[in-house]
Amino acid sequence: MEPLEKINKLSDEELVSNIVKNNDTLLFEVLYDRFAHLVYNKCYGFAKDEDEAKDLTQDVFLKLFVKLASFKGKSKFSTWLYAFTYNHCVNYVTRNTAKKFEKQSVDYTDIENISEEPNDEGFNEMRLDKLKQALELVSPDEKMILLLKYQDNLSIKEIESVLDIGESAVKMRIKRAKDKLLTVYSDNLV
Repeated sequence: MEPLEKINKLSDEELVSNIVKNNDTLLFEVLYDRFAHLVYNKCYGFAKDEDEAKDLTQDVFLKLFVKLASFKGKSKFSTWLYAFTYNHCVNYVTRNTAKKFEKQSVDYTDIENISEEPNDEGFNEMRLDKLKQALELVSPDEKMILLLKYQDNLSIKEIESVLDIGESAVKMRIKRAKDKLLTVYSDNLV
């Protein structure tokens, strides 16, 4: 088997382990090729400008190479990378508060899922366009946890491992973020 074939058969986690062990930039290129499109799409959701999204994507991968050893394998690498990308974009948005509302816009094509949770009274009545506006008015952290749960469909367990917090903390943050979103929606947009 050719060396490239062997590399391509490695799981994401095995690839990361080999990159960290050998500080291998060639293997990192393979990881980049696997995930560049996913990271770009997440960055584009925050930037809404192709050049800015490309810059953010490059920033994520530069930072990722340095921080890759902090991946402990508690979750799938792709889940961890999602959170890593979200955190980078949230920090970017927070640093650029003057441009906050135009910069943190997200692709909401899957946001309809936000009303599929049981016991989400209030969410079911929200109009999608108003919901998008309300999401722009909550904090980046609140927005991040809602999008991880409802747009990216991560389970509570996956969010636990990504954010490195307990189950009750995840549930409480989701509840608080939903409550805040409902309040913002009701107070500002109805």
